[in-house]
Amino acid sequence: MKQNMGSLDRVLRICVALVIAVLYFTDQMSGTAAVVLGLFAVIFALTSFVGFCPLYVPLKFSTRKSKKTAA
Repeated sequence: MKQNMGSLDRVLRICVALVIAVLYFTDQMSGTAAVVLGLFAVIFALTSFVGFCPLYVPLKFSTRKSKKTAA
């Protein structure tokens, strides 16, 4: 797996996951919404830690900056 997520993308995903977790643990959301958003939070956290988003592959998309080589 080649990393395809940049730093900003990873930080934003972790922040979203944390907000969802806080909303859940403070009983601000429940039921189906809590389950669906909880699943998204877990996926966001995992992809952030790994630095790879499988959805980006078929879209040929990357938020990671390419390294320029010195000539």
